[in-house]
Amino acid sequence: MTNETLECLETRRSIRKYQSKQVDEEALQAILKAGTYAPTGAGRQAPVIVVVQDQELLKKISKMNAAVAGVPEGMDPFYGAPTVAFVLADKTAAPSWMEDGALVAGNILNAAHSVGVDSCYIYRAKEVFSSDEGLAIIKEWGLDENYIGVANCILGYRDCDYPDAAPRKDNYVIRV
Repeated sequence: MTNETLECLETRRSIRKYQSKQVDEEALQAILKAGTYAPTGAGRQAPVIVVVQDQELLKKISKMNAAVAGVPEGMDPFYGAPTVAFVLADKTAAPSWMEDGALVAGNILNAAHSVGVDSCYIYRAKEVFSSDEGLAIIKEWGLDENYIGVANCILGYRDCDYPDAAPRKDNYVIRV
């Protein structure tokens, strides 16, 4: 069986090299809306999506992410993406806050692909936004210390060839 949604899910790839061109606003709005429709525990909607396109702030948060990862000086963990959708979740809103945030991130990545925007899930949001510097940033965004970083979804237009999918492992699905 095939349909447009299944094809989108099967053809999305993580992109790690971006043009400086900003994401089209109409596409960005569609991507963000899709993120808000991710399932959440008991419908509590614990996650929030903070979209950053300010390049100075992105450089600052990228350096923080690089420090957590222990990557060499000058490496950009956001790969030059002009937009990052940071997914954070209120740990007091639902026991499933982390999973809820991960589902939001998944919707963002898949919706991006469906509208011609490239993306990649970048880890270490929890560590970055749990630091003193990260907590100061989220407070500037109007959030409190109950919000924990879940995912960094980088968005933009690739500046590289589109990668092939890795083969799926044989035992990916086990039916009993």
